[in-house]
Amino acid sequence: MHNQQQSQNLQGTSQMSAMESHGGHEMFDAHEAISGLIGSMEQSLLYEQHIQDPELKTMLQKHKTYMSQTYNTIIETLKTGQEPSVKTQTYNMAQSNDVIYGMKPTQPKSPAQSATELNDQCISSFMMGNLKSCTSAFTMTALEATNPVLRRVFADSVPHIIEMAYEVFLYQNKHQYYQVPQLKPEDMQTYMNSFSPVQNTMKH
Repeated sequence: MHNQQQSQNLQGTSQMSAMESHGGHEMFDAHEAISGLIGSMEQSLLYEQHIQDPELKTMLQKHKTYMSQTYNTIIETLKTGQEPSVKTQTYNMAQSNDVIYGMKPTQPKSPAQSATELNDQCISSFMMGNLKSCTSAFTMTALEATNPVLRRVFADSVPHIIEMAYEVFLYQNKHQYYQVPQLKPEDMQTYMNSFSPVQNTMKH
């Protein structure tokens, strides 16, 4: 009887320590970040049926797979406060790093009036918006987290979500959905030369 009670006490202590290792702000921000991640994953189910380009569809599916694993890792860490069984994974994008600079005239864009008007430009823009939101939420959560493992899981996920967003940008840029204007060469030079390094940064 004593051993059983001692076992229950240890179990209760273990559960309590997992809860006690998280702060209030951490819970609020984590809940918001996780809800945003779920929303992004669920919206991808709607986007997928409207995509025309197989390349964009493959990208969306790859993002969804990565986000699903990230979700599981975060949930496990949130519940246990301990190292997750599957650590933060690396996302490797498929796009090349070639950016097309300059502007070309395009047709003026206006909001779609029906779901049938949604095209790959719309979908890639939605994907980008979701990734930006997730990156911001994950960063804020990492800044508020008191549990060191949960903080690191959120923080370590941010560079990989940024990589996914960059992949979407490169896709958009390639198809002229996202054009990149440049300044005149002399203006670019002025901006590039507007800062100088700090001298004597080494202490003796």
